[in-house]
Amino acid sequence: MKVLTVVGARPQFIKAAPVSRALAAAGIAEILVHTGQHFDPEMSDVFFTELGIPAPAINLGIHGERHGAMVGRMLEGLEAAMLEQHPDWVVVYGDTNSTLAGALAAAKLDVPVAHVEAGMRSYDRRMPEETNRVLADHVSRLLLCATETAVANLTKEGIVAGVHHVGDVMYDAALFAAEAARSSTVLDRLLLTDGSYDLATLHRAENTDDPERLAALMAWLEEQSRTRPVVMPLHPRTAAVLKRHGIEARGLMLCSPLSYLDLTRLLAGAVSVFTDSGGLQKEAYFQRKPCVTLREETEWVETIQCGWNRLWRGGPYAPRREIADYGDGHAAEKIAALLIREADQDARRRNT
Repeated sequence: MKVLTVVGARPQFIKAAPVSRALAAAGIAEILVHTGQHFDPEMSDVFFTELGIPAPAINLGIHGERHGAMVGRMLEGLEAAMLEQHPDWVVVYGDTNSTLAGALAAAKLDVPVAHVEAGMRSYDRRMPEETNRVLADHVSRLLLCATETAVANLTKEGIVAGVHHVGDVMYDAALFAAEAARSSTVLDRLLLTDGSYDLATLHRAENTDDPERLAALMAWLEEQSRTRPVVMPLHPRTAAVLKRHGIEARGLMLCSPLSYLDLTRLLAGAVSVFTDSGGLQKEAYFQRKPCVTLREETEWVETIQCGWNRLWRGGPYAPRREIADYGDGHAAEKIAALLIREADQDARRRNT
């Protein structure tokens, strides 16, 4: 059995790592294809080393273009890779352009698609990520959901076959990283101590593409820094937009993008988190840190309902309780088992 896995962005490397280990443990061959969407060494190469997974077998090197051009080039490159490798399954993650291109290329070639983190919805079609995840779900055969809310979202869209609540692979990754991050020296490098700062990240297009909104968010973060220092690893896109529009980051401790283990260690020592990242919202919960999501909505509604997260312009935190939906740290093993089960059923159908 051979699986072709499509990744392209930092969050996907994190999600793919525990699944890659589970596939290997189950005896499933994996061809890892990197589209190149995140290409800086700090945003790409270091993740494979830190997360203990092999470097990609194929790197398409596609980045820095508008959405249509990027997806088109990825479709072409991924189709060629699939025709060369003849995978039994294609696995895609989350909601990036790489996700959409991988799902469409596989569907056109009649290769079954497994979508990890299926069913997530913000219900904001202005977000390119929302379009990507909806389209990927509708061409997938296995829809591997992190939460029961995701299952319900798919049911509302008429998707019920192949839907499984497996838990969140990012929780699997977080458990792995928490131990490995103990060796990180990031606090010493930034002259920080545990419990003395907050952590902020900002990168989504709906924030960075609107200078007025970005300026308002930076002003809000400056206001938070009056309570305690706010450390902000600066995404390359955000840095470029701030410079282009002359928006100042007053009062913030800016630093370069961090590796996953350094960011995990920085999160562990933070008091609070301010972010527009879907992944960091959940990682904040995994470390039991209160979070403010710098958006008007979130796909991860459980973090809001259970009092660990609130929206930037929303109300106060709800009463705090634990979140059971994200699973027990074995989501990746469940995904590997489902792929094997589906392959066995396909083989029986061919033989009858």
